[in-house]
Amino acid sequence: MIENQDLSKTNLKVCSRCIYDERVASITFDENGVCNYCHQLEKLKQEYGTGEKKGEEYFKKIVTEIKEAGKGKPYDCIVGVSGGTDSSYMLYLAKKWGLRPLAVHYDNTWNSAIATENIRKVLGALDIDLYTHVVDNKESDDIFRSFFYADVAEIEAATDLALAEVMYRAAWKYGVKYVLEGHSFITEGISPVGRNYFDGKYIQSIHKQFGTMPMKSYPLMTFSRFLFWSMFAKIKKIRPFWYIDYNKEEARAFLEKEYGWKYYGGHHLENRMTAFFHGIYAPQKFRTDFRNNTLSALVRNGKLSREEAWKEYNTPPKVEKDLLNYFKKRLGLSDEEYERVMKRPPKSWHEYPTYKKRFETLRPLFKILAEANLVPMSFYLKYCFPIDKEEK
Repeated sequence: MIENQDLSKTNLKVCSRCIYDERVASITFDENGVCNYCHQLEKLKQEYGTGEKKGEEYFKKIVTEIKEAGKGKPYDCIVGVSGGTDSSYMLYLAKKWGLRPLAVHYDNTWNSAIATENIRKVLGALDIDLYTHVVDNKESDDIFRSFFYADVAEIEAATDLALAEVMYRAAWKYGVKYVLEGHSFITEGISPVGRNYFDGKYIQSIHKQFGTMPMKSYPLMTFSRFLFWSMFAKIKKIRPFWYIDYNKEEARAFLEKEYGWKYYGGHHLENRMTAFFHGIYAPQKFRTDFRNNTLSALVRNGKLSREEAWKEYNTPPKVEKDLLNYFKKRLGLSDEEYERVMKRPPKSWHEYPTYKKRFETLRPLFKILAEANLVPMSFYLKYCFPIDKEEK
């Protein structure tokens, strides 16, 4: 997939600060060879005061607001959980800050046993209640199969959007005004849109074309629901790691020591569908390896050299034994059918109906909502600006 393991000898233009190269969607380089994504993250660090006194003080005010808004209610915030490092540590921090979180989980029925056990251990130790939405497994598989047949990269999109919708629903049910998310642009970056787009219309249109059963238990977030949650319910999305100092490696070590939490082998590998996407589907069908997000973040943070990160980026992704067989069995695919689809030319999200143009048209509105934490700032930066078709 990568042309040369030696960074100094590659024919690709690579950012001088991270390892994003010229194949990354919408990438540009300044006169010093630094990519626009590195500049974007530096701007966010300055704006949010990430890990500095400015960010810490501002976040303290947010915690006070959460406590005030939650008085007299059983919970004052929602924390989405997957069994991964970030969400597990977020639960610990929420309790440390004196908050009363409700953990929310969307079960797409592809969880690894390790992730399920991690959730149980952390919630039990911290005495936190769990709200779970379990989609019908056949319906979930039908949606995944639809995206596979559509030849698009976002086979996991339905899970990400569903978790967001389920967190909103839980917040609405219990009168909670704040949702805490465990995303960190410092440790993960912000993925370029490229082959990383999703919205309710996109999921609905692909399932309508390629699905075989009605979408009943899947929690679809339509455009009107998105506006309802953000503008009328006014449920705020807060990402604490955008403000405070966060060290993912230290968090993992803490979780292992305190709760017997177990690492699942790599970023995004706590769910078997996500593991298939990152380890097999994206690299083999789309020549895309999303490990460059995390590896680039490690380089920017001084935890890996560019040479070390580039070398790792060249090595094949870790893939669980029998994962491919599990994928084919779950989706009812023969070996021949799987190979036929994998060899077809890839398609892009812009070839199917989406809300993208609507997001762009309403960019001024979403800017206001993002600044008020009513939609994620990353949504505004990624979804509300035009992208040239050749860059998708």
